Amino acid sequence: MSYNIALNFEDGVTRFINCNEGETVLDAAYRNQINLPMDCSDGVCGTCKGACQQGSYELGDDYIEEALTEDEAEQGMILTCQMVPSSDCVVSIPAASTLCKTGQLETTGTVSEVNLISPSAIELKITADADIAFLPGQYVNITVPGTSETRAYSFSSRPGSRELSFLIRNVPGGLMSSWLVGQAKTGDKVTLAGPMGIFYLRPVGRPLLMLAGGTGLAPFLSMLEHLKASGSSQPVHLIYGVTNDEDLVAVEALEAYAADIESFTFKTVVADAQSGHPRTGYVTNHMEDAPINDGDVDVYLCGPPPMVDAVLGYFREEGIEPASFHYERFTPSVAAEEAA
Repeated sequence: MSYNIALNFEDGVTRFINCNEGETVLDAAYRNQINLPMDCSDGVCGTCKGACQQGSYELGDDYIEEALTEDEAEQGMILTCQMVPSSDCVVSIPAASTLCKTGQLETTGTVSEVNLISPSAIELKITADADIAFLPGQYVNITVPGTSETRAYSFSSRPGSRELSFLIRNVPGGLMSSWLVGQAKTGDKVTLAGPMGIFYLRPVGRPLLMLAGGTGLAPFLSMLEHLKASGSSQPVHLIYGVTNDEDLVAVEALEAYAADIESFTFKTVVADAQSGHPRTGYVTNHMEDAPINDGDVDVYLCGPPPMVDAVLGYFREEGIEPASFHYERFTPSVAAEEAA
């Protein structure tokens, strides 16, 4: 028996390691040539303190109060030298990956499809040459072929598959956009580095509210793929907002998820007041079906900065404090790309 442990470093890098039954996270990391912070390895110094954000484990009684207090342990803090997982886990490490003599993993892949699915969105499909482990919602850095520049894109595909997909904003004149629209072809090789990011789906123990703007829908597609495979009895509601009618993409995929995931519902919103869409305005204008439950809800939000700021302002003004709030702003590298 062994378990997959995701180590999330404070610089955003995530590394996955295999931990054997009865093995500590610290020992497993060293076996995988990742030097986690450590001075004693005996539960005395507290140098290896971190936090378990997901999964089950045992700490035992071989550490002292000065290294990890009872209150800290109750809040999910751990010592990697004492933590023995009994399931797959996600562990937060309060150190940069470079200080632990590790970093982003690189792999190559082959372009299998490039589809201009709307004037503002491109679907990129890649078959990876090796397994890429990631948490649903995370992103990867893709090198623009023929350059040393990279662009960050969230996976829209399910974890555990070498068939990767990405929903990419089509930036006129953009470096990656120009390559995808004008040059990319099936069989081209690309380099990917990651995974990265702290925006990922946590264990589902209460209703979920997902708020997506534009191609910020991508990480939610990955999350829904995960929920489809794992199942969830909690209500999951997605509000997906775009600027214009033509920006709405992947609606058929969302309808399929609604058919496959009994607890999942969604609605689409178009900001353009001249649109004939049944719901116009912003996502915050259409929260009537949101499972807010007086704050007993986990909120996930991904979109352009103005949308993220507007949603954060909405919750403040309404006096609603969700049980957890996870958000990610995405901004195309417009300045850099326009200069390319």
